[in-house]
Amino acid sequence: MKTSLLILFLTASVIFVACNSNNTSKESAANNTDPTSQVAKTNDSDGQKNAGTVNDVVSGYLNLKNSLTNDDGKQAADAPNEVAEALTKIDESTFTPEQKKVYDDAKDDIKEHAEHIEANASNIEHQREHFDLLSQDIIDLVKASGSSRTLYKDFCPMYNNKKGASWLSETKEIKNPYYGKKMSECGVVKEEIKAKG
Repeated sequence: MKTSLLILFLTASVIFVACNSNNTSKESAANNTDPTSQVAKTNDSDGQKNAGTVNDVVSGYLNLKNSLTNDDGKQAADAPNEVAEALTKIDESTFTPEQKKVYDDAKDDIKEHAEHIEANASNIEHQREHFDLLSQDIIDLVKASGSSRTLYKDFCPMYNNKKGASWLSETKEIKNPYYGKKMSECGVVKEEIKAKG
């Protein structure tokens, strides 16, 4: 009787481990189909680093947005490094032809605006002008490629002589990067961009 129970227990354990291993493999395969979350395999012998994703670019962009929201030009000048570095690491082979076209149209502009923001730590108004242009490119890129998190496209009707300007945020709460603490709640949520995955 004890031997039968032991055999039954061992058989159940083997089946349980095999099933869990199979589910993990399926989850890993499913997670690698989204081009915004796909990461190239590391080749340790060549010292290559993992490829970047659009999500990495968005993370740097959100850090920049939050710095401008807090009226911190010096911190805002550091954030473009994160954006530019992530941009250079993107594995373009993960894009569909449509995504690649949007990426190709936006990448040089993103780099240029990031450089201007970085070079103007003492001129936050100039940083905000380039943030407006940068935001347009990042919004286009996210809409084409998707994001691993839900984002909100916000709009400030007062900025740029009442022409208005958009930006992406990770929260529904309006925190205006164009006016900072002076008019932090100026703006509306225009669109919710749902996370893919």
